[in-house]
Amino acid sequence: MQLAITVLGNKTDGLIAEILSAVSACQCTVLELTTSRLTEITAIYSLIDGNWNHIAKLEGMLESLRQRFQVQISLLRPQDEHISSPVMPEGVPYTMETISMEKKDLLHELTTFLIERGIFIDEISASLHPSMLFSNSVFSSRFTLLVPPEVRILSLREEFMDFCDSLNIDAILEPIKR
Repeated sequence: MQLAITVLGNKTDGLIAEILSAVSACQCTVLELTTSRLTEITAIYSLIDGNWNHIAKLEGMLESLRQRFQVQISLLRPQDEHISSPVMPEGVPYTMETISMEKKDLLHELTTFLIERGIFIDEISASLHPSMLFSNSVFSSRFTLLVPPEVRILSLREEFMDFCDSLNIDAILEPIKR
């Protein structure tokens, strides 16, 4: 059985260690874990695996951590039919990185471009940060993609570069090498 956990709260030292300690004490396994600090806010996303009674015990321990650290914790048990037969599309894994001046709706435009072409978006990370040398803000993004076999890579790359030129974005679209 699996349990998806989302934690959101004010920056709290030791919170991640306490959550991982609870996972370990309940004899569960971390399948995925992502943490990030958004200014003074901590965000934790995790997928945990274990048998039903260990997951139930973990849910109880997370409730006590929620109260102790004063954070929001959301739990979701994925349906068993989704776990046993995950449908992963076929394709070639790619990474796409962009950097540009701050532009409103840029993430929306990038994701729309990809979705309209049937590209599967696996992960997105983005940030707006001050430029090191100048007074303006710089927006950067990184996407992990899966390009289906029916999409011609050369055509996609050409369309993408034209798209980026029209928005004055510097970008890279390249296969993930492992």
